[in-house]
Amino acid sequence: MTTRFEGGCLCGAVRYVCTADPVMAGHCHCEDCRRSSATAHSSHLAAPADAVSMNGETTGYARAADSGNLVTRHFCPTCGAAVFSTNAGMPGLIFLRASSLDDMEVFKPQMHVYAVRAPSWDKPSAGLPAFDKMPPGM
Repeated sequence: MTTRFEGGCLCGAVRYVCTADPVMAGHCHCEDCRRSSATAHSSHLAAPADAVSMNGETTGYARAADSGNLVTRHFCPTCGAAVFSTNAGMPGLIFLRASSLDDMEVFKPQMHVYAVRAPSWDKPSAGLPAFDKMPPGM
């Protein structure tokens, strides 16, 4: 169990501390995650929002996801680094970008979502469940 981990943006203007273990972690190959990460997928870990303390200001960009839920991606307005997102369909959770972690080993991927959208050069990892869309119940 991790219990406490930290992270932040590239320039250090945005920092966070999480005092709970992630409730899920995975790679998303949807178009929005690809475009916002500048590669073929984005990796997130979900944590209880009330267990995350955030310092510094972020800028948010909101857009409806394939599910119809409003997803707001937050990034540092100084360096542009993605830090976290929220999903209106999953209240109470914050989706921290794995790339923002101080200790990258905290991220333990459990799945791939929107795997059918992965390009040939970024196919889902063998051994992890891969879903065509979001798994049931998410």
